[in-house]
Amino acid sequence: MHPRAGTPAQPEDLIDVDALVGAYYDRTPDLDDPGQRVAFGTSGHRGSSLDGAFNEAHIIATTAAIVEYRRGQGTDGPLFIGRDTHALSEPAFRTALEVLAAAEVDVHVDARDGYTPTPAVSHAILLHNGSATQEGVRTGAGGSGLADGIVVTPSHNPPRDGGFKYNPPHGGPAGSEATSWIAARANEILRQGVGGVRRLQPDAAMAAPATHRHDYLSAYVADLPHVLDLDLVRATGVRIGADPLGGAAVDYWGEIAERHGLDLTVVNPQVDPRWSFMTLDWDGKIRMDCSSPSAMASLVHAMSGDAPFDVATGNDADADRHGIVTPDAGLMNPNHYLAVAIDYLYGGARPGWPAGAAIGKTLVSSALIDRVAAHLGRDLLEVPVGFKHFVPGLLDGTVGFGGEESAGASFLRTDGTVWTTDKDGIILALLAAEITARTGRSPSQLHAGLVERHGRSWYARVDAPATREQKAALGALDAGQVTASTLAGEPITGRLTSAPGNGAAIGGLKVTTDNAWFAARPSGTEDVYKIYAESFVSAEHLTEVQAAAKDLVTQTLG
Repeated sequence: MHPRAGTPAQPEDLIDVDALVGAYYDRTPDLDDPGQRVAFGTSGHRGSSLDGAFNEAHIIATTAAIVEYRRGQGTDGPLFIGRDTHALSEPAFRTALEVLAAAEVDVHVDARDGYTPTPAVSHAILLHNGSATQEGVRTGAGGSGLADGIVVTPSHNPPRDGGFKYNPPHGGPAGSEATSWIAARANEILRQGVGGVRRLQPDAAMAAPATHRHDYLSAYVADLPHVLDLDLVRATGVRIGADPLGGAAVDYWGEIAERHGLDLTVVNPQVDPRWSFMTLDWDGKIRMDCSSPSAMASLVHAMSGDAPFDVATGNDADADRHGIVTPDAGLMNPNHYLAVAIDYLYGGARPGWPAGAAIGKTLVSSALIDRVAAHLGRDLLEVPVGFKHFVPGLLDGTVGFGGEESAGASFLRTDGTVWTTDKDGIILALLAAEITARTGRSPSQLHAGLVERHGRSWYARVDAPATREQKAALGALDAGQVTASTLAGEPITGRLTSAPGNGAAIGGLKVTTDNAWFAARPSGTEDVYKIYAESFVSAEHLTEVQAAAKDLVTQTLG
């Protein structure tokens, strides 16, 4: 923990926006350095222009690759594009539009020239593709072609970073087959030289016949009563504090309050690409992580003492994550809130959902969710890390709720049809108000009830050093290589290298006992591997599990 974690940012912590944007245009990536090539992780290509990892050439090449990919897939409908408030998002958005307009792609930009949350882009794609089904994917209305989208965002990453992600016609994050092709083709274009990619001048691109305005905000906000009981929230007068953390949801929260008559206060409407108003995260960096007590310290402090709100919420820069703050407990652990949301939604609050709709969780999320699912008599879909694994189930209604331990989730409309297939931090934040309105208790109080019923757990994630070779070996492990029979004094009940929910490789290892588990996954950007662990015994036992996990991984990798 950095000594200044949770304290306000100082001038020396802030980025030089002019230098950052200047490097975006002026710096040419060195393709001999793997860190300066296009590389899609679980949430798109990310990097900083100052490191030669997110520059104009990257966006030209990646956008051109997306144009080729969508044509190859027969995606000939509109492309919905949005951006968040990071300093690099604006120039990257303009660059992408120059390429898209020159390629005569039917591109839809925000009608208000504003910021667009990730869930609003997913929502727009699905609304367009919502009238019929074709091979399990929703297709365009009125005979028009399939829509897809781009979101220019590095999510909760620090202000110096940029990000660029692609959502195909299913509306959710692109799968590895698509991202691998796009990244490989983008790097080919970089090697050939981006001067061969046709572009329009910025003004011409905005005025191009194929460039259209789309009111993302109105379409999304007007549709919210079909996924939440906002009448109940309004009638009970739940007081809501919403902190966009300077992100893309800033105008959405004010519109939600006005349009639906909610007692909702936008705690901080300020937008600053330096994020000078933030408190520092655990490592001393500015990071818009709404699940971090350090990054959310201002809102947590505002909810202490005589709290002005019944529930307060935060979102990251593209609003695909949520943070829930209650007067009695402060910032909730994301796993705790996921368990409460699941217990509430499946416990009678959504009678219109399919009776067989499963509960979706990533395999590094808390086993408390497993116990809640068993108590509810619902099937549990346990998948690898990455929200893309929930997309098929959310589309066809076989999954009612999909959630990740990193505070990202989405769920079905009240009638059991799809809402978004990407994470939606806005509806998860508003759900906390609905829960409070219906139950008369805070989500943290309801979590205490779940603990009484299912047991208390201790959960943490730590990093351990690993070479590139060790990371590769961990990612390619076979369960048969794990020969240990016990973990922290308990018999091992499961050794997983693929997820039980869909059989997909987890890119690592998960080991379970009756009262504990750990999962180890290599980092995609650092020379470490991540150990997620949980114990239903004690905090001391969690430490034992973590130590045993390191030993077991070391022994297995040799």
